[in-house]
Parts: sequence; structure tokens; C-alpha cells
Amino acid sequence: MDLLEYQDIAVLKADIGDRFVKITYRQSFTLSYFKPWPQTHIGCGFFPAASPLKFPSNLEELSTLVNTLTLYKSDHISYIVILFCSAYLYKQTFAIPGSVFLNLLAGALFGAGAGFIVTSILTACGATNCYLLSKNFGKPIVIRKFKDRLAFLQEKVDANMDCLFYFLLFLRLFPMSPNWFLNIASPILNIPIHYFFFSVLIGLMPYNFICVQTGCVLSSIKSVNDIFTFWILFKLLAVALVALLPGMVIKWWKSKTIKVE
Repeated sequence: MDLLEYQDIAVLKADIGDRFVKITYRQSFTLSYFKPWPQTHIGCGFFPAASPLKFPSNLEELSTLVNTLTLYKSDHISYIVILFCSAYLYKQTFAIPGSVFLNLLAGALFGAGAGFIVTSILTACGATNCYLLSKNFGKPIVIRKFKDRLAFLQEKVDANMDCLFYFLLFLRLFPMSPNWFLNIASPILNIPIHYFFFSVLIGLMPYNFICVQTGCVLSSIKSVNDIFTFWILFKLLAVALVALLPGMVIKWWKSKTIKVE
């Protein structure tokens, strides 16, 4: 056990196997527990004593998380990537709401280009994990809980078997589609897994791009004056234009091939 002193701050560092506990004294005691982070940065107080890592549920929590992870990213980007990918796959695999905040986080941490690629791949992989989980373990429960919805969706799938992939793409591009339900219902409707994977990968690209781009823009705004810079306005315009694409594509497909009614 080591005791380190920095002026008015006393840091008590205990090494318990692979777990590290840090007690920081500044007028009052605060206990922080970190497991996966390297000992050197924790012992030196790299993270604030009261900065928990949790899934953000609002923009304030998201901003706090961005600030915490940004400090750590410069020296340990691999830890951040592993942590982000694990959290994203966890949410997608078990159909837990809140992926929008992780998309915003990806834009703030990795930038528009890398964030868009990472979230698109993770969305498809996580949704496929949910597909396999439903197919192998959840089929009786899904049928019992969503019998009427499954019957309706099965009717639409059967009516569009000649253009099944484009119909699946339409469902993903349509903003009001319940993606969580499509993920758990697809194996029960006998939708091929390769159709499922690529329809999610391509169909959710506009959604992922909008979220990642928004996260990238928000992370660069430090004051009110920053909003009116040319580069910020250009990014916001790009987001608005991309938001129009799904509706235009869906309208074209409906008029050409997809039997929606």
C-alpha cells in the first residue's frame, strides 16, 4: 500500500490483485473504484474521484462522459475503443434503448468519419447478435408476447418475397420502424441472416450518420459564438440534407417495386 501526497490532496492507493481502489482526501473522503484502467493513471488521479462510467441518458451525462473519456483517449485509445465497442454491442444484442447517445458519443470521441464507420459496423453486428439470440433462445417468448405483430409482419414479408431485401431496407430506412422488434422477429419470420445483416448495415447508415455528425458538431461547440462559424453551419446543413434522403429513397422504391399496401 502506497501513500502519495500532493499539497492538500492525499491519495491512498491499494493494490488488491487486479483491482485498484483509490481514496482521495480533499476536505472529505471520496471512494472511487476502477478495474480495467492501468494503475499508473489511477494512482496519479487521472480520473476525477467522482466520475462514474455509465450509459448516458441525457445530454448532460453525455457531456460529462465525453470529457472524461477524451482525457483518457489521448494516451490509451485502445482502451476507449474496446470499452465503446463492448458497450455498443451489449446494448444492441439485448435490444436496450439508448443507442442514440452512443452514436453521439462516437461522433464526439472519434470524429465524423471514424465514428460513422464504427457505429455502422457495430449496429449490424449487434443486431445480428440479437437475431441469433432470438433464434436460439427467445423464439417461444417472442411468439407468445407479440403474436399479432408477428402475423402482420409475416403477411408483409410474404407479399414482398420477390424483392425481400429491398423491403427489409425500406423498413430500416423508415424512421418510425421499431428496430428492436425487427431484430427479434426476423429469425422467426425466416428472414435469411445475410439479408438481415446487410439491410441493417445499409438501412441504418443515414440514421447513424445524422447522430454521429451531430455528436461531432456538439463536441466542437464551446460557446454561443462558435455556433455561427462557417464550418459549424456547413455541418448542420449536411445533417439536414442527409435527413431528407431516406424519405426520397422510400418514395422512389414504393413507386417502383415495393408492395406496401
